[in-house]
Amino acid sequence: MSKAKLDSTQEYDLICVGGGIMSATLALMSKILKPDLKVLIVERLSEVAQESSAAWNNAGTGHSALCELNYCPEEDGKVVIEKAIKICQQFEESKQFWSYLVELGLIDDPDSFIAAVPHHSWVLGEENATYLEQRFNTMKHHFMFDTIQFTKDKNKMKDWFPLIMHNRDEDEVMAASRIDRGTEVNYGTLTKTLFNILETKFDTPVYCNMEVIDIDPSPDIDWTVEMENLKTNQKYNIESKHVFIGAGGGSLLLLQKVEIEEKEGYGGFPISGEWLVCKNEDIIKQHNAKVYSKAGLGDPPMSTPHLDTRYINGKRELLFGPFAGFSPKFLKEGSNFDLLKSVKFDNISPLLGAFWHNLPLTKYLIEQVTSSHEDRMTALRKFVKDANSADWEILVAGQRVQIIKKDEFEGGVLQFGTEVVSSKDGSVTCLLGASPGASTATSVMLQVLEKAFPEILHSNEGKAVMDKMIPFYNAEVTEGLFKAQLEKSKKALKL
Repeated sequence: MSKAKLDSTQEYDLICVGGGIMSATLALMSKILKPDLKVLIVERLSEVAQESSAAWNNAGTGHSALCELNYCPEEDGKVVIEKAIKICQQFEESKQFWSYLVELGLIDDPDSFIAAVPHHSWVLGEENATYLEQRFNTMKHHFMFDTIQFTKDKNKMKDWFPLIMHNRDEDEVMAASRIDRGTEVNYGTLTKTLFNILETKFDTPVYCNMEVIDIDPSPDIDWTVEMENLKTNQKYNIESKHVFIGAGGGSLLLLQKVEIEEKEGYGGFPISGEWLVCKNEDIIKQHNAKVYSKAGLGDPPMSTPHLDTRYINGKRELLFGPFAGFSPKFLKEGSNFDLLKSVKFDNISPLLGAFWHNLPLTKYLIEQVTSSHEDRMTALRKFVKDANSADWEILVAGQRVQIIKKDEFEGGVLQFGTEVVSSKDGSVTCLLGASPGASTATSVMLQVLEKAFPEILHSNEGKAVMDKMIPFYNAEVTEGLFKAQLEKSKKALKL
């Protein structure tokens, strides 16, 4: 990261707050589209990619709706896949962006952050098996999912995920589906790669140990960003035409300080996560798959259990989870007063409304927080029947802040997605929320570009670049276009 002294007299076109995958993606797309843009990135920790983007802090799944059952709800007796189609397209846009960087010679080792790992859905019980078959029958007719396989044959499942099928009873009812093109992504490595490209190829500084204290309107340009070097305690006031707040869980607290009316009514509910991590190399070698099941009745979407092959720091790993917990912190390296500080007069009603209408979530969190290691092992043994407690250890994952927003009927609703909050003129944008997060970074940051720099995106030069960088952008995604780009990304990313 930049070792040069921060020039407080420099005026910027864009300041990105937060050193995660979102800021990295936005800054790099902006510089590719208009290389003379003056962009600055600041991060409060000593390194980038240490919060939600860090490999151990997220699921590492290339979320493309190939296996995540919560993207295919049942409505009126039918399985609906519209959300799955949208998320699949969004992840393919991310792959197109990364592939473009490979084509430009900016990334020469995509296998450092992305690997091919088949995606599976697996369920127990007659009712769940019927649902999974209905999902298969719906998805196989759409070109994005037409390679999906389905089986109730236990021998076939032994081929797909032998660790899960070990010591299974003959009378157990189960079903599974599989799509081979699934991916495992190390978003921490990817984020560091993108920031390295920005610094070395696009003269874009990234300053760590720099905390943003406030963002105020400026009479000279648009915004003055007040920040402090946490090592030297030196304060700076930097002017910028645009500010993007991409500070993960910390975004809400910063947004609340910005003088725009669009911020009103937003609140946040922090949820921490944990994984069971396998320590036994012999067991790790027996599983090469991402296997997602269904969340329990009344459990929130983020609780969907999965047993995943991961590649972290050059080593193959095996994780199971996620398990939820509660912490008042909005960041893993945050303050215990974060939740309290986020309560404002304008969001009290949404907070109370969301709490009242999500009592099952409160019950679920209480159960999770009070769970022992053996309780977690019991959950794992639904996947790995003979799992030995000594082979697994708990690892604390990242901190997520779910959006709470005003609702006309319920006062406030808890939202399990991401949302871009923007001032009317697009000069301040802020990303709130979590899932599916990093997988959709390219798509979500295109929304930010639309709000902040529409004149760049829609110029003749911008359109020409976008056609090459993200072919799905502003295009009708036909079967021909989808499959051609799928093959192109597969080749570029060595999948």
